[in-house]
Amino acid sequence: MAESRPAYTIANKQSIAQSADVRVTLMTFDPGQEIPWHTHSNVTDTSFCLKGDVELTMSGPDETVRLTPGQWKQVPVGRAHRVRCTGPGQCEVLLVQGVGEYDFMPA
Repeated sequence: MAESRPAYTIANKQSIAQSADVRVTLMTFDPGQEIPWHTHSNVTDTSFCLKGDVELTMSGPDETVRLTPGQWKQVPVGRAHRVRCTGPGQCEVLLVQGVGEYDFMPA
């Protein structure tokens, strides 16, 4: 079952745009904050680093990517992943999710 409100805390989360099959969210993380391991059954996540240092860890196959401002990474449907601010300051990520119905499934 998909969660409507994920069980994690980050500094700020602001919806930029949302429709039935696309979501765009601006997220601010304090150092060490993360979105824990999860998957999506219908949407691809595309994370754009706007500020700071972001670590995107994925499984199947295992991969860790560090993003700095201007870099981005796409996580396909069904691939478990987490997003973490590695500091030393805050980071900002613009997350584009789609195309499909949103879900968040802890992994």
